[in-house]
Amino acid sequence: VARPALAVVAITPQPTTLPIRISANGNITAWQEASIGTETNGLRLIGVKVNVGDVVQRGQVLATFAAETVTAELVQSSAAVAEAEAALAEARDSAQRAEELQMTGAMSAQQIHRYLIAERTARARLVATQAAERKQQLRLAQTQVLAPDDGVISVSSATVGAVLPAGQELFRLIRQGRLEWRAEVAAADLTRLRPGQLAQVTPVGGEMIKGRVRALAPTVDLRSRNALVYVDLPANTPTRVGMFARGEFEIGTERMMALPQSALLLLDGFSYVMRIGPG
Repeated sequence: VARPALAVVAITPQPTTLPIRISANGNITAWQEASIGTETNGLRLIGVKVNVGDVVQRGQVLATFAAETVTAELVQSSAAVAEAEAALAEARDSAQRAEELQMTGAMSAQQIHRYLIAERTARARLVATQAAERKQQLRLAQTQVLAPDDGVISVSSATVGAVLPAGQELFRLIRQGRLEWRAEVAAADLTRLRPGQLAQVTPVGGEMIKGRVRALAPTVDLRSRNALVYVDLPANTPTRVGMFARGEFEIGTERMMALPQSALLLLDGFSYVMRIGPG
């Protein structure tokens, strides 16, 4: 008996509930990045406490600058404040005595006015020296570079011994270690997405991660006609910033007729289902 050239099994489409999904591509990025730089000018960096990849806490010391110059200027400002306080006390006493002699006529009005003006001038000078002292105190505090938030150090350009200008970036911090997937979605599918919907994200060479839609971009790119969808990823994921990822959004379910995958025949880029006819 000759063997059949093709063995088939007849099946019937069955009603089932299948999820409705929207596919998209995008990159893994940081939720927010903080730029940590110098606030003082012309100080020498003497210590770097963290490296790239270190997990830091808010207020943790990341780097330190030489504080000898700032400390000396602070001592000088404190001495100026003490001198201004003494001058104010003397001017206050003179003004008080002048006011007491005003009713007796022992002192001219012009001289009394001069003592009162001297008291105001001494008080203003004290305020100015106190402000200068406060400025030096702030500079002394700024010799320690602190972490503005919890997170992970992603970039470090701090070099021990460097004399840096104010505003020079030393570190870049991924705030709270949070990552997100920025998916590019076609404008036609954008109306079907809502914050809070689930998304399945698969980085290149990695395993599938479940995320949740946080926000939709308010604008659509005029060239690509795509919009960004921001998907929050769970903490401690093995992904890295800059990785490319594919994903799907689950926007609901639909009742439909379904066949097994083995019943589909792919020819020339199209899927066909063979239907058994008479004979």
